[in-house]
Amino acid sequence: MSRKRKLFIYTMLLVVLVITVLVATAIGAVAIPPSETLRVIVARLTNWEQLVQDIPETTVAIIWNLRLPRVLLGALIGASLALAGVGFQGLLRNPLADPFTIGVSSGAATGAALAIFLRQLIGFNFPHMIPIFAFIGAFMALFFVFNLAKIGGQVPVVTLLLAGVVVSSFLSAVISLLMVLAGEDMQGIYFWLSGGLVMRSWPQIWIVAPYLVIGFLVLIAYARDLNVLLMGEETAMNLGVNVEQTKRVLLVTASLITAAAVSVSGMIGFVGLIIPHAVRIVTGPDHRILLPTSALVGASFLVWADVVARTILAPQEIPVGIITAFVGAPFFIYLLRKKKQEIRL
Repeated sequence: MSRKRKLFIYTMLLVVLVITVLVATAIGAVAIPPSETLRVIVARLTNWEQLVQDIPETTVAIIWNLRLPRVLLGALIGASLALAGVGFQGLLRNPLADPFTIGVSSGAATGAALAIFLRQLIGFNFPHMIPIFAFIGAFMALFFVFNLAKIGGQVPVVTLLLAGVVVSSFLSAVISLLMVLAGEDMQGIYFWLSGGLVMRSWPQIWIVAPYLVIGFLVLIAYARDLNVLLMGEETAMNLGVNVEQTKRVLLVTASLITAAAVSVSGMIGFVGLIIPHAVRIVTGPDHRILLPTSALVGASFLVWADVVARTILAPQEIPVGIITAFVGAPFFIYLLRKKKQEIRL
């Protein structure tokens, strides 16, 4: 792909994302023109208060304190899950892989469920308890998966996938047990497992953003290695790629991005599956293009999914994970059918 075409694609996707953020922030129970949203954002970023003198303070508060952080967080989480999906699909050389494949998301869910259980039943609580427990759960799951999959100092892709299935199944049983023990208080665990952005604000953004930026830079640095890995591990080794080191770095990086996103949003499925695959159809398999493009598309996708989640049954909200599942499940079926046809051929 030529540099001019790449620049055009990135520019268009950035413009779409900016428009998406402005329009999504304007949509809600109180209708706010996108132009006012833009003025509030510019005024707050530049300290140019005269720009919003004619806008009611309640409108400014709705935009800056309620809607904008939720929309931005949705964009960050969408980008994070899409990036992690690209990383896992490239690492495992499997278009059906996503952040849930090797148990990292299940680990984060277990940690968060345990935090909710402890907080509701025995009153044990401290600031950012759920994200911290989710992080711990994600990396404990990664530790167990990695050690289960290791054979003679190496981590074969097949055993990594099998270990992920085993750990995910076990953690699902742990979550079910916590929900049974929680009894009438299980609603908090259920809502978190469904994934959502309700009551999220600026502090959650600063939990996700640093890991997204660092993870993106690491994945971009390894984009050429990911391209070579598509030809197989033996070919990659012959071309000078340190396959085992690359696996470890990419596995930890993609898991870190996933853990950060899931720790504040809950289980939002299918974003890491459908976005990379859909983008790959348009841009091709080159990870140098696929990574930034998937991040931008994933950001816009989840913002719009959240808009649907909070407006389709207004004033009641539904978890955004339900919306992504409704979109992602048919796409997943399409991928399976396509895979079957390829095997028959």
